Amino acid sequence: MSASSESMPTPSSRTASPPSAARASLLSWLGVAPFLLFALLFLILPTGMLMVGAFQDAQGHFTLNNIVRLFDDNILGAYKISLQISAASAILGTLLGLLLALAAIRGGLPAWIRPTLTTFSGVASNFAGIPLAFAFLSTLGRIGLVTMLLRKYLDFDLYASGFSILSFAGLTLTYLYFQVPLMVLIIAPAVEGLKDEWREACESLGGSGFAYWRHIALPVLWPSMVGAALLLFANAFGAVATAYALTGSSLNIVTILLYAQIHGDVLHDQNLGYALALGMVLITGSANAGYIWLRKRSQKEAA
Repeated sequence: MSASSESMPTPSSRTASPPSAARASLLSWLGVAPFLLFALLFLILPTGMLMVGAFQDAQGHFTLNNIVRLFDDNILGAYKISLQISAASAILGTLLGLLLALAAIRGGLPAWIRPTLTTFSGVASNFAGIPLAFAFLSTLGRIGLVTMLLRKYLDFDLYASGFSILSFAGLTLTYLYFQVPLMVLIIAPAVEGLKDEWREACESLGGSGFAYWRHIALPVLWPSMVGAALLLFANAFGAVATAYALTGSSLNIVTILLYAQIHGDVLHDQNLGYALALGMVLITGSANAGYIWLRKRSQKEAA
């Protein structure tokens, strides 16, 4: 009788659980409140404002003229160049970053290579804007260090060969500085997920290294690679500070055109800028949605 009475919950214990659970829930919501506030102020409200502004004129009246003007040749050309640069830097960044991650993780290199590469990638993936543009101008500009060294010691004029840091190739090369490290950080967990037993099983069945990569490794890495490429594409498509500081207005890309419409003195048309930003949000949002879907798929396959 005494044992059963000891096991039964007392009325005070039954009434104490709900308040403690409520307090824990309240503390959890307070913990995420700064994130929710940040998302509301810097993501949700600005996105809502540009969506509304894209369908208004300067007087605040409803109009579709801003959307129609997105199909002007100049604006379509800006979107085309931006898409091409983003795609080129994303594809090259994906391939180079994958090779670097494979060499550091699976290449049998010294142990210090991997943490060094990871640390550098964490820093370089966030190095953009005016400092990055200045670094590339100082290195590959007309009087940059590498340009002058090639001219002095190899008698090779880089700019006479057709290269220019202010061109499509120059901006793509600059973007690769932060695209490749970002790819290394994204693809490293997927590369780590390749098990040695898979290669050993392939070899025991008479398969070659090429067969292992074709039928086992690449199919496993493929969703992560495509998802990372989409994320790199969105990352490059939304970059404005690096492109503006490097090329100014010499290259007609959509981010520079957007900046000119919102802050420019001659081309100032804020509502057209909202429409340009809305188009960018749709493109980058689609790329990010594809990345999230492929990442979940790769995680399920790895599990």
